[in-house]
Amino acid sequence: MDSDLIKLVNRLQDTFSNLGGELDMPQLVVVGSQSAGKSSVLENIVGRDFLPRGQGIVTRRPLVLQLVHTPSPDPSAPTFTEWGQFLHIDKRFTDYNEIRKEIEQETFRVAGQNKGISKLPISLKIYSPDVLDLTLVDLPGLTKIPVGDQPSDIERQIRGLVVEYISKPNSVILAVSAANVDLANSDALKLARSVDPQGRRTIGVLTKLDLMDAGTNALDILTGRVYPLKLGFIGVVNRSQQDINSEKSLPDALDSEAEFFRSHAAYRNIAHKNGTKYLARTLNQVLMNHIRDKLPDMKARLNTLMGQAQQELNSFGDAAIYGDKNQQGGLILRLMNKFAHDFVASIEGTKVDISTKELSGGARIYYIFNDVFGHALACIDSTSNLDNQDIRTAIRNSTGPRPSLFVPESAFDLLVKPQIKLLESPSLRCVELVYEELVKICHNCTSVELERFPRLHAQLIECVSELLRERLGPTSEYAQSLIEIQAAYINTNHPAFISGSAAAAQAATSPAPKAAQLSRPQSNEPINGAPTLEDEDESSAEEPVGTNGVISRDGRSVSSTLHDRTRVTGSAPTAKASSSKPHPAQGPRHSSAHSQATQLGAPGTSPHSARETFLNYFFGQNGPGPIAGSTVDRSHDGPAPVPTGRDVSNAETAGPTGLMAGKRTLDGNNAAFDMKSLGKHIEAISSSEPGSQITLREEMETSLIRSLIASYFSIVRQSIQDLIPKAIMHFLVNYTSQQVQNRLVASLYKPELFADLLNEDEALVAERTRVKALLDAYKEAFKTLSEVNLKPI
Repeated sequence: MDSDLIKLVNRLQDTFSNLGGELDMPQLVVVGSQSAGKSSVLENIVGRDFLPRGQGIVTRRPLVLQLVHTPSPDPSAPTFTEWGQFLHIDKRFTDYNEIRKEIEQETFRVAGQNKGISKLPISLKIYSPDVLDLTLVDLPGLTKIPVGDQPSDIERQIRGLVVEYISKPNSVILAVSAANVDLANSDALKLARSVDPQGRRTIGVLTKLDLMDAGTNALDILTGRVYPLKLGFIGVVNRSQQDINSEKSLPDALDSEAEFFRSHAAYRNIAHKNGTKYLARTLNQVLMNHIRDKLPDMKARLNTLMGQAQQELNSFGDAAIYGDKNQQGGLILRLMNKFAHDFVASIEGTKVDISTKELSGGARIYYIFNDVFGHALACIDSTSNLDNQDIRTAIRNSTGPRPSLFVPESAFDLLVKPQIKLLESPSLRCVELVYEELVKICHNCTSVELERFPRLHAQLIECVSELLRERLGPTSEYAQSLIEIQAAYINTNHPAFISGSAAAAQAATSPAPKAAQLSRPQSNEPINGAPTLEDEDESSAEEPVGTNGVISRDGRSVSSTLHDRTRVTGSAPTAKASSSKPHPAQGPRHSSAHSQATQLGAPGTSPHSARETFLNYFFGQNGPGPIAGSTVDRSHDGPAPVPTGRDVSNAETAGPTGLMAGKRTLDGNNAAFDMKSLGKHIEAISSSEPGSQITLREEMETSLIRSLIASYFSIVRQSIQDLIPKAIMHFLVNYTSQQVQNRLVASLYKPELFADLLNEDEALVAERTRVKALLDAYKEAFKTLSEVNLKPI
């Protein structure tokens, strides 16, 4: 019965070592310092030389040694009665020297030649009538410092390997220590105490008792008075290196050991409790008792492992249904519905396994709409790419050959439409981001059952991705059309724009600073003091003269234009009455506001006379003034005045400060402008620097245009920020959510595709086979343990 227990454990250990089971089998683990005699103890128990020997570290891989007792051979049996067998090779070894060589080669194959260690064990079974049923694990010896080409952390590696084996509750620790070294320095006992503080599953083995100093003995240690252990200490005497060199046989060594204990004065009375044979019997009994004690725990552990293996096998599915078309169609339809449901649930935020670490699914779409897209629109400056020169050029080009009283509406349209186009790029990028997020959601929709069929999973993702690609085009086109719709019609009657433009107009029509206010000439009367309609026209077209006699360029400001228009309406009768009265020739140099209104409000006149030509537009309003040497005060009987109007038929050349200064003469027959010089002047105007002199009127017009563009752009931006997410949700997100299941069924639910779609992954098939074999082994082991437990002990 007891031998059957150990054989049962050995059989289970072989099975689970091949299948990778997690069941810890009861076993004896040999622990000790390097050269403490661990391998010699094992050889004495087996009675054969089969372990590698040498200097330094020799055991570099765990050796799982299973000793199987065979009955005495019959005369008709084969010639060999003892043999060894490895799990990694299907061969019986009858020569123990070949077993030693195989252990060395297998160690070199895995652990290499550099004295390193490996956790992968070597499993060896020895069948012999001279051994007891045992299962031992020989581990590498504990070291302190690396020697030769050993790794620098060899101590940590060996200690970690040893602790991994002895920390298992089903392991019995065989702590080997040399008797000629103080027991307080024993590394084996120190490690054993760290995992077994009460010493319940630790057996102490003292080697080299024959090498102790004369007059000393280990009697107190062997009797448990120095370091008590529940399983006690056992002393052994191994062969010395000289005995090995002289090829002393193990039977002779065992006889010498027995003689040593019988003849030693200190050990004579306890000789029957020491020696290798007593150690083997004790280990056999301890292992059987340990197995018997651990049987309930092993059965409970097996029961748990069977449940886990069954659950894992169920997740792989049953391969028997794949030959039935109806069952295949039902499986594919169920997986399609599950995939579509997970896709929609991820978008709506109703998925069961929602992440709490990062945004996912529909939450990321909301983040794109409100944070990414909203921030991108807010960062757009409506007039940052417009400089003053662009605005001035747009205003001039929109008026043609005529000057304007107010900012032309066509200039506003011309400038605001390109700014609206700035919203197109972030809008299209928003569509792309949502599309990419939907594709990511599609790839994340999977399950353990769906992962069994990689082709089906790939086809589901491709089908949904194709649907998203189809909707990307219409969504982008509609988003682009929203921008084009906003640019197609500039609605200046929008309530928000009216309030914004009113504030801008108020700022534009506010009075200019006093230093910038203009003064007009004192008198514009002709010599004879009888002003005519033509004279009034010419005088009204005259440019204002500053207090220093320099002609001002500020005659086209918006504020002065609005101010003069107000005065024209209210002072027209006065202008008629005062036009027949001569003005005095002397007086202050600046005229009153009433006299200015009289001159501007004369019948047939306007702020810009019809007699002004396109030259006046290009040259500005600092055209020819009084000739050099003339004064504002004019005598009635003096020479005829020089005309101050800009008549094409009697045009004057530019003043001394103008571009055409060289063309101006003092005689009455002034030469016409040279057209070549005019062409050069136009080129100079076109290529002028952006920072050129800007008039007060142009500055006010530019500021007004900027404020109007900013006001209208803000309206359009708010509208686009609201419409683009709605369009994306309607054309892309909601449409895909509603049509995804129909598209999957229409594209993939075809009987001729079932076999290909349900083609399982080869690795998954192999894993299912392994789990099924492991489950069968668990069931067989549980059944065997149950039967053993029913037998009387």
